[in-house]
Amino acid sequence: MRPARKIIFYPLVTEKSTDLRTREDKYAFKVDLKANKVEIKKAVESVFKVKVEDVHTMIMHGKVKRMGRYEGKRPNWKKAIVKLKKGEKIEFFETV
Repeated sequence: MRPARKIIFYPLVTEKSTDLRTREDKYAFKVDLKANKVEIKKAVESVFKVKVEDVHTMIMHGKVKRMGRYEGKRPNWKKAIVKLKKGEKIEFFETV
């Protein structure tokens, strides 16, 4: 298995992810495009020392951007929504 830091890139801190965190104990991360749910679960458990109940993943398609008459595309990326077991918290998010 790959190292956990190669699977989880960084946590997503947006209004929607903050709302998910406060209401449902779900946390959002940007993860490696090739990572699967089992790898993501093990990586979160090892990095943050918590128990993960469920993992949902989605591929976010890159936007098409223009600069003058030239057009380019941002790369696709993967988002993971991780639900923790009851009573678990990730202290890193509590300071944000």
